[in-house]
Amino acid sequence: MVHLKSPAELVRMRRAGKVVADVLDHIREAVRPGVVTAELDGLAEEYIRSCGGAPVFKGYRPMPSMTPFPGTICASINEEVVHGIPSAERRLEEGDILSVDVGVCLDGYCGDAACTYPVGAISAERQALLDVTEASLNRAIDAALKGRTLGDIGYAVESYVKPLGYGIVRDYTGHGIGKKMHEAPQVPNFGHPGRGVTLQRGMTIAIEPMIMSGREDVRVGENGWTVFTADGSDAAHFERSIAILDDGPEILTPWTSRMAH
Repeated sequence: MVHLKSPAELVRMRRAGKVVADVLDHIREAVRPGVVTAELDGLAEEYIRSCGGAPVFKGYRPMPSMTPFPGTICASINEEVVHGIPSAERRLEEGDILSVDVGVCLDGYCGDAACTYPVGAISAERQALLDVTEASLNRAIDAALKGRTLGDIGYAVESYVKPLGYGIVRDYTGHGIGKKMHEAPQVPNFGHPGRGVTLQRGMTIAIEPMIMSGREDVRVGENGWTVFTADGSDAAHFERSIAILDDGPEILTPWTSRMAH
C-alpha cells in the first residue's frame, strides 16, 4: 500500500534527504586514486551520526537467511552494479568509476540516494556511461508529475538509454520511501507510458537508474550482496529520492550534480 506523506512528514524527509546529499557531496571530494572504500565508509558514518541520524544500510538484512550488510555505504566499482561492500582491501585506482549509495534515517524518516564518481581521469567510454545514466535520472524526475504513472517514469529512462546502446538492470528497481527505506511501490527503470500506479501528491519515491555498457544480465557475487554485470562490462548508478507535489517533483536528496538539471 502506498502511503501519501503529509506536509509535516515531508519536512522530516527533507531533513533526512539533506544529510544523504551532504554525505554524497563530501564523498565526491574524498574520491581519488589510492583511497580505500572503507575510508569513505567511515567518513559517511561519522557525518551521519554527527547529524543525529543512523545509517540504514548498516546491519540491513532483507531476508533472515542473508548476512547483514556490514557497511554504511554501498561502494561498487566498475563492473559492480550495486551493493558493493566497503573494505580496507579495496583501493581505488586511476580510471575507475565508483558508485556510492547512501541511506539515512533521521527523526523516523529515511533518505536514499546514489552517485557514480570518476576516480581521477577516466576513459571517454566511462564518462559517457556516467553522463547518460545521470541524464536518464533527470529525465525520469522530469516525468514524475502528478497524474502521470510509474510507467511514464520507467519509459523516460528506457526510451533514452536503449537507443544509445546501453543496457538496463531489470532485476533491481527504485522504490517508495518513508518511515522505511523500502516501501511500495516498486519503481522500474523501464515501462510503458500511462501504465502502472498513478502518481499522487504526497507520494515519495526513490528513482535509481542502473545502466550498463554491455548486456543486461547480472549476477550476485559470493558474498551474497554485490551485484555484478554478467559480462564484466561497466555499470553506473544514480539515485534521488523525490516527492510528488502539485507543481511538480521535489528533490529530497539534493546532491550536487555535475550537469544542469
